[in-house]
Amino acid sequence: VLLLLLLLCAVVGPHSAYADALPEPVNEEVLGLVVFRSALTDPSGALAAWAESDATPCGWPHVECDPATARVLRLALDGLALSSASGLPRGLDRLPRLQSLSLARNNLSGALRPGLSLLPSLRLLDLSRNALHGPLPDDLPLLASLRYLDLSGNALSGPLPSSFPPALRFLVLSGNRLSGDVPAGLAGSPLLLHLNLSGNELSGAPDFANALWPLSRLRALDLSRNRLSGPVPAGVGALHNLKTLDLSGNRFSGAVPEDIGLCPHLGAVDFSDNAFDGELPGSMARLASLVRLSASSNRLSGEVPAWLGGLAALQHLDLSDNALTGDLPDSLGDLKDLSYLSLSKNRLAGSVPEAMSGCTRLAELHLRGNQLSGSIPDAMFDVGLETLDMSSNALTGVLPSGSTRLAETLQWLDLSGNQLTGGIPAEMALFFNLRYLNLSRNDLRTQLPPELGLLRNLTVLDLRSSGLYGPVPGDLCESGSLAVLQLDGNSLAGPIPDNIGKCSSLYLLSMGHNSLTGPIPAGMGELKKLEILRLEDNNLTGEIPQQLGGLESLLAVNISHNRLVGRLPASGVFQSLDASALEGNLGVCSPLVTEPCVMNVPKPLVLDPNEYTHGSNNNDSDLTANGDGSDGEAVPRKRRFLSVSAMVAICAALSIVLGVVVIALLNVSARRRRGVGGGSADGLFQGKELELESSVVSGSSTKSSKLAATGKMVTFGPGSSLRTEDFVGGADALLSKATEIGRGGAFGTTYRASVGEGRVVAVKKLSTASVVESRDEFDREARVLGKARHPNLMPLKGYYWTPQLQLLVTDYAPHGSLEARLHGKDGGAAFPALTWAERFRVVAGTARGLAYLHQSFRPPVIHYNLKPSNILLDSRCNPLIADFGLARLLRKPKQQQQQQRGHGVRGAGAGVQQPAGEREVRRVRVRRAGAGAGDGAARGGVRGGRRGRADRPGACGAGAGGRWGRRRRGGETGGPGAARRVPGGGGAAGAEAGRGVHVADPVQPAVHGRGGPDPAGHPGPLAARLHGATFL
Repeated sequence: VLLLLLLLCAVVGPHSAYADALPEPVNEEVLGLVVFRSALTDPSGALAAWAESDATPCGWPHVECDPATARVLRLALDGLALSSASGLPRGLDRLPRLQSLSLARNNLSGALRPGLSLLPSLRLLDLSRNALHGPLPDDLPLLASLRYLDLSGNALSGPLPSSFPPALRFLVLSGNRLSGDVPAGLAGSPLLLHLNLSGNELSGAPDFANALWPLSRLRALDLSRNRLSGPVPAGVGALHNLKTLDLSGNRFSGAVPEDIGLCPHLGAVDFSDNAFDGELPGSMARLASLVRLSASSNRLSGEVPAWLGGLAALQHLDLSDNALTGDLPDSLGDLKDLSYLSLSKNRLAGSVPEAMSGCTRLAELHLRGNQLSGSIPDAMFDVGLETLDMSSNALTGVLPSGSTRLAETLQWLDLSGNQLTGGIPAEMALFFNLRYLNLSRNDLRTQLPPELGLLRNLTVLDLRSSGLYGPVPGDLCESGSLAVLQLDGNSLAGPIPDNIGKCSSLYLLSMGHNSLTGPIPAGMGELKKLEILRLEDNNLTGEIPQQLGGLESLLAVNISHNRLVGRLPASGVFQSLDASALEGNLGVCSPLVTEPCVMNVPKPLVLDPNEYTHGSNNNDSDLTANGDGSDGEAVPRKRRFLSVSAMVAICAALSIVLGVVVIALLNVSARRRRGVGGGSADGLFQGKELELESSVVSGSSTKSSKLAATGKMVTFGPGSSLRTEDFVGGADALLSKATEIGRGGAFGTTYRASVGEGRVVAVKKLSTASVVESRDEFDREARVLGKARHPNLMPLKGYYWTPQLQLLVTDYAPHGSLEARLHGKDGGAAFPALTWAERFRVVAGTARGLAYLHQSFRPPVIHYNLKPSNILLDSRCNPLIADFGLARLLRKPKQQQQQQRGHGVRGAGAGVQQPAGEREVRRVRVRRAGAGAGDGAARGGVRGGRRGRADRPGACGAGAGGRWGRRRRGGETGGPGAARRVPGGGGAAGAEAGRGVHVADPVQPAVHGRGGPDPAGHPGPLAARLHGATFL
């Protein structure tokens, strides 16, 4: 027995010691988390502390345990840059008590495999903002305890499950690629509070009645940015707790459900980007808690509801891009908390109500693309707006100067596409926060204010087609912040500023379709950020600066239709410029060409004024661009051989023809020496050779003399595409008595000419009696006048020249001249009498045009023949000065120069005497002292319609204005009947009208007009407004 006990101890002893050396068993949750971590890539080492040797994971980072049971309850792994290619890694099934799993904002990819149902206690699952793809797992509805599910921001695809966990409160599947229908099984989750299915590819017509409206506890419903369609039926009123409803970005149609007003807690409604039609339901007036309402880009009609003004809590209202009509309701001004209002792209009419200024917290106002008219209320510029967009309307009046409050807050101002006048207020230089300014497509008719250069934050300046004239200010880029500068389609003149390089932030510079002169400044090479450069259709000269080739960012250039010469820069975008970006210059060529650049002067159209036979119906009278009757194309012909006799006959015939031509030329030369052939050249544009025949009338007989004179038709200026073949009917229609619209005066007769496609021009035949002998000098002077571009000048479009015949081509003014309107002649009686406001506009516009000719245009031009018949009117009674600078075109014989001594052809710098009145305009800025006696006849006619002596040819300033100016200075009053002859009657009203149109004019002519009603209606108040007014 003892031996047996000893043997037993020997056997059991070692085994007991080995058992004591065995490790304790590994915790299941530790093992599961270690397996989970091993499938993840952890670049930041956030999970490095998860050690397999630990007895429990409760002390690990991002792990939360139940203190009572030491079981894992939550894993918070958001935003740790964890990645996995297998979706959700394995191992989590060893955490039976896990309630919350969040892996949002990581880089998990792959598909979600089934297995989530192994987490029976899971209440929150957040896998949002990863790269998971594939369908939703089939066992998702088996998570009976799940209350919060967020899988948004992935690439999940396929249909939605037919049902969802019954305890679900929060379901977010937005930003995926889920497709198919909205399942009716959603009603199986009646506890849902938040449902967001936005940003997917769901389609079809949702079953609102069975799937959505039963969710009575729903507080937020978001179905936006899908492909859902069909009507939205009534029933939304059952969602009494609904606070947010977003159906935007779908294809819903029909009317907005009427019972939406039964959701008293609604704070945000978005129906935008659908096809809803009809009017907004009146029940929405009950939504007292509504803060945001957006129904843009639908087909809503009717007027803007007045009940909107009763939604006191409203802060954001967007009804843009619909078919709303009518006026803006004054009740909108009751929305004291409104900060955003957009009614753009509707059909709203009427004026902007003054009551809108009651929206004291309004920061953004968008009314673009309507039919609003009237002026902008000054009170609107007292609101602290940050963005104001009223572009593409029909607003008139002047731009308000704005308040100090607006100057502190305004950042975006777009008033383009209206009819605003009156210039840009100098106070705009105080808008130091302004970043975007667009006043394009208006009728500002002003110079570009240099104060805009003080806007230190201005990034975009768009003043295209706004009637600007004068020079480009040199300090426009003083701030250096300007990135976009667009000045296209104006009448800007003078050179591009040399310091344009200060605009160091410019990436778009566009100054095309102006009258800029001089060279392209070399300082433009400092615009290192410049991407687009447009200078087409100007009068720029010189060579292209080589510094432009160093602009590496430059992508597009257009310098066509200037007068540039020389080689292009050898680098940059200039190496691959399209030919259309260079056409119309004098001579621009590649830098690789070693020879001088070929001058691309357009070939003039050659005409002979002595080849026209009056009344000819020759079929060969059509004009051709080549001047030789050919069509410019080579027609292949078969080679034919002539016999010797035929060749002899042809040579004999050519000899006879040559002899006849020589005799005819000698005849013509002899007649010229005898002074014959200087008669009236009335023929034009007959014969395929583009020749003209001069008819010399002597007594009762008419001789035809063929002179060896050639002429050319030259057109210039932006948009001038006039060709000789455009003239309809030839010379018979062009210079006939039937087309005559003005005869007499110092310089000739004017005709109305049709040039095809409904275009009409005016052609003036100069009565020069062969005194213009130098074609080159005439061409040079005509081109100078062709550069004059101002809203109050009738631009010269082209000319035709021979020693015997000179024609000038301008636009045709169908509304006649000031003389016709004042005296009822030449069709003027068909128009109503001019009002005092229109007469003032004529005077002011005439002064502006003269000031431009005298001060801004280089070289200065003096008119010498200003009178009512030379002031044409457009449809708005704006004056257009015609026949300016014609004295520059004529080089008169000595006897004529002696007779008209004191009448020079250039400005004050030319060393010649000027008429007193125009000299005053040349010397002084036209303010209270007007244009002086030089336009006294015109202003005298404007006031009373009197035809003065200025109508006599060559009587520059010597008409009624000048005569009565001397009488006024001599102390006379103009006669006791002056006040009685003012249109509208005598007495105080008539005297007041006389003072009103006076405009501080020291020259007072006698006044009388053609019969008719009072042109002003109430001249007294108007006179008070016009007295002492400033023209410029």
